[in-house]
Amino acid sequence: MSVALLEDERLDELHRNGYFIIQNPHKFCFGMDAVLLSGFARVKPKETVIDLGTGTGIIPILLEAKTKGEHFTGLEIQPESADMARRSVRYNHLEDKISIKIGNIKDASEQFGASSFHVVTTNPPYMTAQHGLSNPNESKAIARHEILCSLEDVIRESARLLKPQGRFYMVHRPFRLVEIMVLMRQYKLEPKRMQMVHPFIDKEPNMVLIEGLRGGNPQITIEKPLIVYKEPGVYTDEIYDIYGY
Repeated sequence: MSVALLEDERLDELHRNGYFIIQNPHKFCFGMDAVLLSGFARVKPKETVIDLGTGTGIIPILLEAKTKGEHFTGLEIQPESADMARRSVRYNHLEDKISIKIGNIKDASEQFGASSFHVVTTNPPYMTAQHGLSNPNESKAIARHEILCSLEDVIRESARLLKPQGRFYMVHRPFRLVEIMVLMRQYKLEPKRMQMVHPFIDKEPNMVLIEGLRGGNPQITIEKPLIVYKEPGVYTDEIYDIYGY
C-alpha cells in the first residue's frame, strides 16, 4: 500500500510479518526497550490490549505480529506521532486490528472507560521532569521526561483500564524500582513477574521489565537476567530471537 512519507520521515523494516514502521529521527524513534517489552508481554487469543504512550505505534504493531490478541489500541498525546502511527497501521493493512487514538494518559480511563482491556502495556517516560537535562527537542523531551504525565498517572490509569485479573506490562529503569513497586501495590496491581536487562553480563542492569496483575495475590517470579550483548556490537541469541532476526 502506498502511504506518503513527510519530510525527514523514513520507512524502517521490523523483521516481523513483513511489517514496516514510519519514523522521523528528528522527532523520536523507538528503542530496544519497546522491542523487549513486546517480547516480555503475554497476550492471549481474543484479548484486547491498550498501549499507553504508544509513540509511532511500535508496540501495538509488534504485538499484533507476535500474538493472537483480538485488538490493539495505541494512545498517544502528540498528534505528529499519532499520525505516523496511523499511517504505519495503514501501510501494514492492520486497520481492523489496530486503532490509534489521541489523548492524555492522565485521562485514559475516562476516554476508554474503566475495566475496558485485558492487557495494558506501556513504555513511559523514565525521567521525572526535574531529573537531568530535558531534551531541547520538545517531542523527545515529552517522550523521555515526565512532562505531561507522571509514573503515578501511568500506573493509576493502567489499573483503572484493566479488567479484573487483567495484566499490566511496563519497561522502566531500575533506579525507580522501589517507587514502581509501591505505586503498583497502592493501585492494586500486584507485581507478578520481573526481569532485569543488562547491557553486558558483567554490567549492572539498565532496564527492568515488570508484569502486574490487577487484584492478584502476593508472589513474584524473578526471571533470569536478559543480557543484550555478548561482545561489543554483537547481540546475544536471546536478543536476536526477540527482534526476529
